[in-house]
Amino acid sequence: MFDPNVVDFIRPVPGLEREGPNMPAIIRRHRSFFTLLAVVAAQVLVLSLQITRNNHVPLIRYWAVAIFDPFERALGGLMEASSHSYQTYRHLWHAEQENQELRVQLVTAQAQIQRLGEQAGESQRLRTLLNFKTQQAFQTTAAEVIASSEDALHAAPGENSNAITAIFIDKGSDSGLSNDLAVITPEGVVGKILAVFPHSSQVLLITDSSSGVGVTLAQSRVQGILKGGTNGSCDLKYVMNEETVGRGEAVVTSGLDQIYPKGLPVGTVISATDGMIYKNITIKPAVDLNRLEMVLVVLKPPPVAEQQALNIPSRPQ
Repeated sequence: MFDPNVVDFIRPVPGLEREGPNMPAIIRRHRSFFTLLAVVAAQVLVLSLQITRNNHVPLIRYWAVAIFDPFERALGGLMEASSHSYQTYRHLWHAEQENQELRVQLVTAQAQIQRLGEQAGESQRLRTLLNFKTQQAFQTTAAEVIASSEDALHAAPGENSNAITAIFIDKGSDSGLSNDLAVITPEGVVGKILAVFPHSSQVLLITDSSSGVGVTLAQSRVQGILKGGTNGSCDLKYVMNEETVGRGEAVVTSGLDQIYPKGLPVGTVISATDGMIYKNITIKPAVDLNRLEMVLVVLKPPPVAEQQALNIPSRPQ
């Protein structure tokens, strides 16, 4: 029967527990060997302090240099590489700063060049307008285009919705302008003033379907009415089928509409086909109406000037 008081039962079984080696016991067991090893190490240390090599360098110093020299060289190389990397980073940082400054200067210079080019272009356009103005017998006043619009009320069916049919200029009633004054450029006819405001005016372009210009074919001298067409073009109306109209023929104002002076360029013929009674003639305007910047408004001469132009003497009072 199990008896907990039996001492032999709780005695540890030999061989089941293994103890590790006891270091003090080993040292005591091999005390002579460790003593000899310590004496030899001390003797070698004393000899290394006394023995010198070439140039009277102690052996201990020689050994220390031999041991620590690779570490010193590696540390020196690491420090040199770090210093070189830092200098390279510094140079790159300064180069980046200089590049940013140069980019700012380049953008500024490009903007200045563009501004000077725009001023030169504006001066050239004004010079052209002035030369054209001095060559004409009628009086004109220069005006700047300040806005444009797509007049949906006067747009013909199927007409390009992006086509500009009216513009606004910076001259109005305060400059003596009134309705139905012709607006032109050195390249040709632009349109006529539709509405006048105190400081601005609305100009109806010749490409609008509600406009009408009395014109003449330059070669055949056939007359007709120019109306606004589609996609920025114009149509020449009321030219009989038997008339000869060639592609590329110039079209000029006839002066019969009492708005546009006679002989101003209007456009060129790009197509002409026979219709029922009248020809279907498409005209390309002489002026690029989508890039208008400066125009001339033809002023009506005063009554005395009109009499002088017609050589009609005034009645005596």
